[in-house]
Parts: sequence; structure tokens; C-alpha cells
Amino acid sequence: MKTQILVIEDLPDMSQLICLYMTNAGYETTAFEKAEDALVKMQEGYIPDLVLLDLNLPGMSGFEFLKKFRSEYKPTIPVMIVSARDADDDIIEGLGLGADEFVTKPFSPKVLVAKVQARLARLSATEASVEETIKFGPYTLFCNSCVLKRGSEKIALSAKEYEVLEYLARNSEKPITPEQIYNAVWKSQFGDMTAVGVYIQRLRKKIEDDPSMPKHIVTMFGMGYKFNA
Repeated sequence: MKTQILVIEDLPDMSQLICLYMTNAGYETTAFEKAEDALVKMQEGYIPDLVLLDLNLPGMSGFEFLKKFRSEYKPTIPVMIVSARDADDDIIEGLGLGADEFVTKPFSPKVLVAKVQARLARLSATEASVEETIKFGPYTLFCNSCVLKRGSEKIALSAKEYEVLEYLARNSEKPITPEQIYNAVWKSQFGDMTAVGVYIQRLRKKIEDDPSMPKHIVTMFGMGYKFNA
């Protein structure tokens, strides 16, 4: 799977220009004019490797998106603000909310590509040096990156799917109740426990050769689920 670049830019010409240069550099781009639409896409399971974010957007602002993104998704995903706003206060606020870099419009598309390449290279080097992995069957969980791979192929998981899978993998070879999973992943003792079963089914469809006869996430009747590494 190619490196995923999320572009949130409300000007179609600017968005197309950025996507063109990123595609030519070998990246796969997904673009939205509204931050709300980007969040919906991520809730459906799309997780970018890097975000290029405008500030002046219709509806939710770039600052509001950045605050929500940093609170709900992996904190090491780079976010580069690309904006015509160049006041010191805007730059300080963006960096304070968790942006990694602030690129001011107008900009050179080639320079933007170079900045993206450099940012991703630094991230890859950092994560490779400290990456914790959990292996099961043909799969590897990269715990620092929150990524699941089968060989070199990245398996698309939503944030919650990943959290459920990692919790199961860290507690393998013993039964785990739905309540334990819900408490650990949803951080609550109260809620709809059927959500656990829904996410287990989603994971089985992605990692089991035959989801109806699972080998990795096994149901222990009356006891919960057992993860076989």
C-alpha cells in the first residue's frame, strides 16, 4: 500500500495542484474541501500517513480539525499546515495544537514535496529505531506506528479496530471477556457491549482466512475471546 497523504484544502485548483505533485512523487492522495468530511472518512477506517491542512475552511476550521485529530488519532502522524495565513499568532497556535510544520502560501510545489519526503523519512527512521512488534501467523503488529501488515502489505484498520486487536494480542492465550475489552479500549465500565462483538467480526474479516472458522480470534463460549498468536 502506498503512503497515504490526506489533503484538506477548500480551493479546488490548489487541491488539484498539491495532489498532482504528491501523486507524481509516488504518494496516494485523498482530498477533501471540508474537515468534517475528512473526519468521516477516517471514522470509516482511513488513516493517513501525513496530513496537509489548510486553515481557512468552510465549517470546521483547520485549527479545530487539528485539535480533534491530535486528541483521537496517533500523535506521531505528521500534520503540515499549508495556509495563506502567516501571522505569528497563527503559526504559534498551529504549532501549539500539534502541527509539525507551517508552510505559507504561495509556495513551490516541488519544495512542498521535498518537505513531505523529509518529514516522512525522519518519522520512518525514528519509528524503526524504537518499533515494538507483535507477530502472529503471517501478520505483524507495529505497535508504535499502530499499523498491521501481512508481509509488506499494510492492512487497513480503523483506530478502534487497531486498539481492539492490539489489546487481544497483548493478552493472548487466555480468555478475555467483552467487558474487559470494552473497559480497556473504550475506557469505560458502562456502554454497549455489543460494540465489542461488532469489532471482533470486523477484525475476523480482515485477518482470518475463513472468518466463520477463526484461528486467531477464537470464541470461548461463556468466557469471551481468546487470541491465538
